[in-house]
Amino acid sequence: MTEEIAVHLSGVTVQYNGHTALEEIDLQISHGAYVGIVGPNGAGKSTLLKVILGLIRPTRGEVRVFGENPDRLRGRGRVVGYLPQRPLTNPRFPVTALDVVLMGRYGHMGLLRRPKAEDREAALANMERVGIAHLAERPIGELSGGEQQRVFIARALCVEPKLLALDEPMVSLDACAQDELYELIYELKEERNLTVLMVCHDLMAIARHIDDVVCINRRIHIHQPPPLGRVGLENTFGCSVEYLFHGQIPHRVVEEHDD
Repeated sequence: MTEEIAVHLSGVTVQYNGHTALEEIDLQISHGAYVGIVGPNGAGKSTLLKVILGLIRPTRGEVRVFGENPDRLRGRGRVVGYLPQRPLTNPRFPVTALDVVLMGRYGHMGLLRRPKAEDREAALANMERVGIAHLAERPIGELSGGEQQRVFIARALCVEPKLLALDEPMVSLDACAQDELYELIYELKEERNLTVLMVCHDLMAIARHIDDVVCINRRIHIHQPPPLGRVGLENTFGCSVEYLFHGQIPHRVVEEHDD
């Protein structure tokens, strides 16, 4: 049986006003993989994700998601579920958690059409799955950070995606909420046979679940399963590093300073 390719990038370069955000990116990800995307600030992690989603067009190179141009997939509003880095720009916006989750059904029902009973059922079922059905009528701005992230994951699941893209979903969450969310995403990936791409900073936390790590700093320096070696991390982060290991997983990466 031929392995299905979820994401294929060939020679992808992205430039903004003379600045190169991504340079000659070659990347292939199989369907069903759980991939962590890591790198220093400004390395192009979010840009890479947006190129895959069709939100940014590369200056040159080719992008295919399940064999298609991502612009076409985005136009249909299905296949890809996306949780952006800052999904709630106005916490006082007067919508309930259920209203937000129903937004994930727009690709099925049409932007200007009212939700049908089946749309509400799908939204509530996904809220139940991520443990927030009891919050359906609560204003989104009144929820905790962890609860809000579960709302946005439920919204992404309502797309009925094959690919789930998450951009820094753990930002501003405490350690307990992060652990719970990592476990939930892994379970959803297994249950629904999803390809998961997650931009993150904490390699230790995600390494227990992911199949592969993509280390990026404009270029891809590493694309492999954990554990990672010193040289690849130094090339990615642009400095000397030292490790504290927990088993095979880097527990902490810190810059070495001269005395």
